[in-house]
Amino acid sequence: MNVLVEENIVLDTIQTGFAAHADGPKYRAVCHALRDAVEQGALQVGDRLPPVRELAWQLRITPGTVARAYTILTDEGLLRAEVGRGTFVADRSTVETEYANVPLVKYLPQASDITNLYYSRPPDVGQVALLQDAMRCLGQLPAQALLEYPSSERFGPTRAAALRWMADAVLGPATETDVVLSHGGQSGVMMVMQTVLRGPAPVVLVEELSYPGFRRAAELARAKVVTVPMDAQGLIPEALDELVQKHDAQLLCTSAEVHNPTSIFTPQSRREAIANVAAKRGLAVMEDDCYRLAPSRAPTYRALLPDLGWYVSSISKTLAPSLRVGFVVAPQSQAAALRRTAEHGFFGLAVPLAMLTADLLTRPETVQTVERLREETARYVRCAVNLLGGFDVSYSEDVPFLWLKLPERWRVGAFVQAAEAAGITLRGAEHFVPRDGIVPQAVRISVNAHIPLEDFERAILRIRHLLDTPPEGLAV
Repeated sequence: MNVLVEENIVLDTIQTGFAAHADGPKYRAVCHALRDAVEQGALQVGDRLPPVRELAWQLRITPGTVARAYTILTDEGLLRAEVGRGTFVADRSTVETEYANVPLVKYLPQASDITNLYYSRPPDVGQVALLQDAMRCLGQLPAQALLEYPSSERFGPTRAAALRWMADAVLGPATETDVVLSHGGQSGVMMVMQTVLRGPAPVVLVEELSYPGFRRAAELARAKVVTVPMDAQGLIPEALDELVQKHDAQLLCTSAEVHNPTSIFTPQSRREAIANVAAKRGLAVMEDDCYRLAPSRAPTYRALLPDLGWYVSSISKTLAPSLRVGFVVAPQSQAAALRRTAEHGFFGLAVPLAMLTADLLTRPETVQTVERLREETARYVRCAVNLLGGFDVSYSEDVPFLWLKLPERWRVGAFVQAAEAAGITLRGAEHFVPRDGIVPQAVRISVNAHIPLEDFERAILRIRHLLDTPPEGLAV
């Protein structure tokens, strides 16, 4: 049989397998077709696959789709790529041995001897490989896709993917037109303020302990910030009602699912009481849900307040901080106003970034990666809680930080300095209150999963030693 006939047989086999799986994503259909061809013997070890562009033309799909399938199967060990020669069916007997020793979690080298527990760092449980593959696929896009200006229509698939990604949050009725893409969660917070706040001296309400980005965004919006008292379930509704009236506040910023920095969860009954206050006073409520790794446990304020509730999320904590991509879900009556804010402010995300995000969010492997990230985060949290037993620690295994209330003999500034002298950076409570607020004697300990669990454990043991034996001159 001559080479041309053999190539035609291979193409026919792949086309048949592709058609059999055409109902799902096209790259997966290519993967299924190639796996079937290998299993059925139509493709043998050492056989050369058709070039990417040729197979794409035969299947009437984009070269990027074929390249993505080839990359996935190469990572699986079914195929091997040789620079300048092409892609071939691999010898699984040697590849499986090679891949058996690849660790599930990869750690990054540390730039210094300081252990950074100042902010959370997610583990690499596969998302780096996904990002690299998505970027390779991005490079296969036709020139026109990379030369056009951003537009609302072009971002439709990304918004739809984002809405499916947020499906485990109870958002109420929502379509992709209610979603606006932002440059991370902080950009989303800023856009909501720009859309909602009116007048020369607007007032924004925040929890008495709150994410500092709320205050920074309010400063940029020339708004006054007023704090609302909290208890173990979050904001106190009666105090909220009083302060809304006293200050004629326009917006409440809150984190009900995972409160930053305490990890408090606000149950549905308390959310409903807060929503009743907001509805009665015409107060817009923006919920920041960027830290949640597990499915939500109660309806969002957007679901409870259809005309006043705003929802902000991002993929920085669930995939990689380098991905400055966020999602804002507006009340349906305010979606057009939010789109104008984005268009007038920055014209929308860069097209390649939006397309990269849509690719990542539609991969089944991404969902599996987030589940592994959640499991790995829980290991670090359990380690810290076990070692800090006996002290007042607030935590959740699904949240990449812990809130530690210091013993009476410590003050937060002195403790942070002592920790730094011991080679550990922490975030003191003063970061989470306004400049004139009352600072509780507490610190936030973030999970740094860039380092092995053993190194993280040693850092927590040093913190435990400080708690047990405050140095002379630092205790009061």
